[in-house]
Amino acid sequence: MSSYVEVPQAVATAPAPAPRVPARDRYFDFLRALALFRVVLYHLMGWAWLPLAFPSMGVMFALAGNLMSRSLKRPALQVVRGRMRRLLPPMWLLGAVGITGMLAQGWGPGSEGHPAWWWGHLLFWVVPLSDPPYAAGLPGIHHVLGDNWGANLAEPLWYLRAYLWFVLLSPLFRAMLRRAAWPTVLAPVALCALLEFVDLGLPGRVDSALTDFATFGACWILGMAHQAGVLRKVPGYLVPSLAPIVMALGYAWAVHGGYSVTGSTELDSIPLAQALWSLGSVLLLLHISPSWAQWPAPLRRWDRVITLLNSRAVTVYLWHNLCILVAATVWDDLWSIHALAGAGKFLNSSWPVLAVTWFLVGLCVLCFGWVEDVAAKRAPRLFPV
Repeated sequence: MSSYVEVPQAVATAPAPAPRVPARDRYFDFLRALALFRVVLYHLMGWAWLPLAFPSMGVMFALAGNLMSRSLKRPALQVVRGRMRRLLPPMWLLGAVGITGMLAQGWGPGSEGHPAWWWGHLLFWVVPLSDPPYAAGLPGIHHVLGDNWGANLAEPLWYLRAYLWFVLLSPLFRAMLRRAAWPTVLAPVALCALLEFVDLGLPGRVDSALTDFATFGACWILGMAHQAGVLRKVPGYLVPSLAPIVMALGYAWAVHGGYSVTGSTELDSIPLAQALWSLGSVLLLLHISPSWAQWPAPLRRWDRVITLLNSRAVTVYLWHNLCILVAATVWDDLWSIHALAGAGKFLNSSWPVLAVTWFLVGLCVLCFGWVEDVAAKRAPRLFPV
């Protein structure tokens, strides 16, 4: 007997329901995409006011902490292992490309003064509990890659190191939030102040890791606290009243440290100011947290771009610095073309370099982004939009 069962036409042709995106997640996806765009823009343009306009790193850590807190409804060891599995393979691919290139240009065991140290430090390219080593001062590739490209390749890796430590400590943060929420949120800021005023004489690797933890730890823990409902217990008027004060304190300390929106001192070089400004900004952004049942009209046209940036956030962040260097190198070489001698104003502009940078970032997403799918145990896709 045939097993065929006729299905009514109305049911047979009904379209499959679209995947449902939680309303608040749309807002968080928008913030993450905006943060990534701002990071690329800042690293190319160098405008000192951009970290004030939108503190990307604080926002990215807060969103990651929020997601981590949501995931910790499952067993902690399983969650930590899953986060590490998603984080590390894209870095391993970057390391495979970067280390191969650095070795080809003569980098090796003698570079750090002692071969055993070099081999030991290479393990930080596997698990970045500290800064992975790189070859400083390498010559570039003519017409393609500028000098000192190894430093540009490794510069974004501090974020992965800080992210990994936050992931490992998140089960402890969660337990502390249940006992004393706001002291736990503010503890990294207190540590940042201690590091600002007291020289603890720590080794360089330890000091850099502890400074990054103190600078952005409050944002990560605040993201966890938001997911746990801590902000909902605060009177509605309190956050909009206190957050600007925290930001003002951060700005005042930044000015005290030599920062100005037109100067050469970056906000990132003043950790306590960065910590306070980021904490205040993240407080406001999480307090707003609109529930977008659908994208607001101005953002609907950007839906696919926002989705792509969120799906390939690690790839974009890891490769964007190298893309900027390649774009700037290629663009500078245009000055040698005689036919473009009269286009000095155009060649001096950084906006075309930004366009070339994003084109190269797109190529990196095509070539390397699939690793994020494999790490997440999904079917690899070229453009997950």
